[in-house]
Amino acid sequence: MCYGTLVCEQVSYLLQKMSSRCHPNCQRAAAAKEEDDSAERAATVAANLISTARVILKLDREFTEYSAQFLVDNALVEKVPSQGPQRSTCKVEDCLEYLVNMASPKTEAELREMEKQQQRRSKITVKDCLECAFKEGIPRYEHWAHLGCVSPVPPFASLIPRVPVKGEVIEAKELKDAFELLEHGPVGAKLHVFSPEIDLVGENGVYRGPSSNGTSYVGLRDVILVAAEKIKGEAVGTVKIRYKKKTSFMNVSLSQMFTRLAQSGDESQTIEPTGLLVDFIVLRLSQ
Repeated sequence: MCYGTLVCEQVSYLLQKMSSRCHPNCQRAAAAKEEDDSAERAATVAANLISTARVILKLDREFTEYSAQFLVDNALVEKVPSQGPQRSTCKVEDCLEYLVNMASPKTEAELREMEKQQQRRSKITVKDCLECAFKEGIPRYEHWAHLGCVSPVPPFASLIPRVPVKGEVIEAKELKDAFELLEHGPVGAKLHVFSPEIDLVGENGVYRGPSSNGTSYVGLRDVILVAAEKIKGEAVGTVKIRYKKKTSFMNVSLSQMFTRLAQSGDESQTIEPTGLLVDFIVLRLSQ
């Protein structure tokens, strides 16, 4: 479901019903990319941490999926104080006006705004998404557009009910500190990803990073560390990762270290000796 479809549903039910169909613009955009962008990956991890924390604290009776796309749409957005009374209803005319605007050619001002939003998205982190949820709340997955929706957020989206999120974000750099955080629930982290190793791990294998001269460094990917144990004497963490638009669980070595030297004189590519998992983050909700 995307905003274009969402608006059509609003004409009859004012956001009370959702369609599983997706707008053609979203279908084309999804087909054109191999992987979710960095904002979508960060938001997916943040939304999952919220869902898990709420069920652990019994704020939800069962695991409830919350909207990652809402976090993509709202994280790092500078809110402009509204002028006049706040919108309290959505009329058919509002829906029709939105659909007309969607179908109309983009103005130069709208294109500049789209570029500005892309720059905002490129900076979004898991922490930014969690802090957004603290400020704005978060709707359930089925009450917002799907992840990757390219339609603009309609003005009347503010009427969609949201679940309040209160708490704090705790960050840790060291793996030993992450172990302590893991006692209270899953921990967000970043994983150094190398190809083709990431594609060859398999369900029962252990990801150990670079293995040969043919290795290519893909970059950091947001993951969730859900467990740690010893497998044949090796410390291994189980992580939940979304890679190439697929979500899976994977075993990652917690003892493997690597380094990466600058290529072509570009010092920014240098990576000091480090483990595969770095930059740990956990959500502590208050009841």
